[in-house]
Amino acid sequence: MSLYTVARDTGEALYAQIARHLEQELAKMYSPGDCLPSENDLAARFGVNRHTLRRAIDELVDLGLLERRHGRGVYVLETKLEYRIEGGTRFTETLAALGFQTNVRILRKQNLPAIERVAERLGIQVGDPVFWIETLRTAEDRPLCVISHFIPAGRFPEVMANYEGGSLHALLATDYGCKLKRTESLVTAVLPQGDDARLLGMPQNRPVLRVKSVNVDDRDGTPVEYAITRFRADRIQLRINP
Repeated sequence: MSLYTVARDTGEALYAQIARHLEQELAKMYSPGDCLPSENDLAARFGVNRHTLRRAIDELVDLGLLERRHGRGVYVLETKLEYRIEGGTRFTETLAALGFQTNVRILRKQNLPAIERVAERLGIQVGDPVFWIETLRTAEDRPLCVISHFIPAGRFPEVMANYEGGSLHALLATDYGCKLKRTESLVTAVLPQGDDARLLGMPQNRPVLRVKSVNVDDRDGTPVEYAITRFRADRIQLRINP
């Protein structure tokens, strides 16, 4: 890396200039898990004292870009995707808008009798048939979330047979003219259950962000889908907009 000279007559604090420059370098030259040069080396490179350099590093730690590990140094963290939860959120379209290549892998499809909590959210009777479709969603070939979709079979009898991947919401819109609107999202940090940790490629003792959502038909407000999404908490940041 070349010597970077901070400007001392612009009115911008030296630590802020260094933080801004390092943030640009992190995006271009570093990968998650990389260790930064020592504070002494960085201070010499920028021509500042260690106190100024340390404050610049602190700025990036506060932003979630770096992590101090006691006795080991400063390490680059994995940048979290910002995923917006809005009324019409769709996984594929949301991440495509951010420039990410996405993929959907169908894990299982079953016809089941609705248990109480599923029936309540879908506005149907306990025991009524529902389609349970479970998918693994990836971004840039990296696991991001597992989603369990519950859909009333009586309202959409061909969905399970016709769905072969991609956007399930797009299929409902195309086949049934049903545009979904999210009316509820409950977010909880929990440890992964079942085979979620294996599917997401993460340790069993690290949390996932579980989002329970109810989506309704935009035309008449009838519940159409109850979805339980488990995001890798270290790869996602949820932005919930009213």
